[in-house]
Amino acid sequence: MPWIILTVAGLFEIVWAFSMKQSAGFTRLGPSIVTLAAMFASFGLLAWAMRSLPLGTAYMVWTGIGAVGAFVVGIVFLGEAVNALRVAAALLIVAGIVLMKLSTPG
Repeated sequence: MPWIILTVAGLFEIVWAFSMKQSAGFTRLGPSIVTLAAMFASFGLLAWAMRSLPLGTAYMVWTGIGAVGAFVVGIVFLGEAVNALRVAAALLIVAGIVLMKLSTPG
């Protein structure tokens, strides 16, 4: 169950990163509210998952989901650049997340 909670926390991190971009520096109310709500949910779920998971594992997986997810959202929804080097970097992050998961007991 902590892994599911951590995954959802990472998904909320993607939401807040995207909505922060849409808030234009917190000058647009709607996206600013979504950003703050998603941050609250993300941090809260991360804290909950950390009750059972090691700090390093939980934090790395959470930030990795957010980083790779924001990368994909940027490409798909914001038209950001995609090239082999950026994709390779994202794949290395995913590999690190998988290795951390596999190396963590429970």
